[in-house]
Amino acid sequence: MNVFDSTESNVRTYCRSFPKVFERASGAHIIDEEGKSYIDFFAGAGSLNYGHNNPKMTEGLISYLQSGCIVQGLDMATTAKRDFIEAFKAVILEPRGLDYKIQFSGPTGTNAVEAALKLARKIKKRSNIICFTNAFHGLTSGSLAVTGSRNYRNEAYVDRCNVSFMPYDGYMGDNVNTLDYVRKLLIDKSSGTDLPAAVIVELIQAEGGVNVASPQWVKELRLLCNEFDMLLIVDDIQVGCGRSGYFFSHEEAGIQPDIIAMSKSISGFGLPMSLLLMKPEFDQWERGEHTGTFRGNNLAFVTAKIALDYWRTSHFADEIHEKSLLIKEALLSIQCRNPDTIKDVKGRGMMYGLEFWQPDKAQALAKEVFVNGLIIEVCGPKQNILKLLPPLIIDPELLSKGIDLIDGALKSKNMDF
Repeated sequence: MNVFDSTESNVRTYCRSFPKVFERASGAHIIDEEGKSYIDFFAGAGSLNYGHNNPKMTEGLISYLQSGCIVQGLDMATTAKRDFIEAFKAVILEPRGLDYKIQFSGPTGTNAVEAALKLARKIKKRSNIICFTNAFHGLTSGSLAVTGSRNYRNEAYVDRCNVSFMPYDGYMGDNVNTLDYVRKLLIDKSSGTDLPAAVIVELIQAEGGVNVASPQWVKELRLLCNEFDMLLIVDDIQVGCGRSGYFFSHEEAGIQPDIIAMSKSISGFGLPMSLLLMKPEFDQWERGEHTGTFRGNNLAFVTAKIALDYWRTSHFADEIHEKSLLIKEALLSIQCRNPDTIKDVKGRGMMYGLEFWQPDKAQALAKEVFVNGLIIEVCGPKQNILKLLPPLIIDPELLSKGIDLIDGALKSKNMDF
């Protein structure tokens, strides 16, 4: 690790949490250069929903590279892009009754968020954006403005005006409908809250602490946006592509966002790719008005198309729901046996969190299970939530084994619980 400590910037983070040099990976396993294998409950921060080095995607990628086809195409028309768009419409959009235009916005999630905010302001000719407590939308200036964590915001020293933070579902307790508060501010012309162009929301807040918005709250938010002529932007960057139990996180609530931002696992292979989905009437860009050099990663288009094969039937979603139930039941059992250590079990689909009463306990446990062969991170404003984010394709047996390592660490003599 010496070369990383001496030469790489202090900004690095995950290599501090997982201080090994990794060499190979397959499915839900990562192997270090000494040959030790780890169960992956991190999945590239949600960018590897279909596992490491997915065999079908690897085969397709190698074949494409050997064929001499286009790798970088900016926004030119290519066969790989056409194949992805046609498959995405046929497999994802049309079966769900969705009519969206697709904008390829750049290599990473924050590029999609920046484009969404810029487009919403252009359409509505208003500057204010509503966002929510504990939100995380990215670290470029526009995305950072709608991100809640002081950890990131305090270091930027940039203008973060034209944003109104509102309480997320559950932020003020289980018996408080926070949208009543939002509506009151919007109705009152003396509240100091400018009428927004849009609302941007994660329907499961990942980095913010695995906070799940209820379907009823989501439905009411959609109606609120309609009432006050605001666009609804759903950030599906980490919780899209099946992580919520559905391809899109909004499906359970039965609503349709105006704009959806996607990245991370949309390429299926961990390759850089992000996109916006927008209702056709909101595709109001002028030619070349919002661009990005690496919005034409054709290697990502190749693997993204192959990833859609998982969604051609309901079988994959059914498997995700079964594994979700396995995770939830196992974690509730762990909480029941450790009520003085674990405060709550939070999550949906295949993103779950064990909320600890004390942050240092969660952090200590993450370190302990890493020694024992499990890669998992902590999240939340207090860093007190152990976040389970395994690849969606993980075998149930391996999933249970990883959870058993958490359970075993709680019982370990090495842990002062």
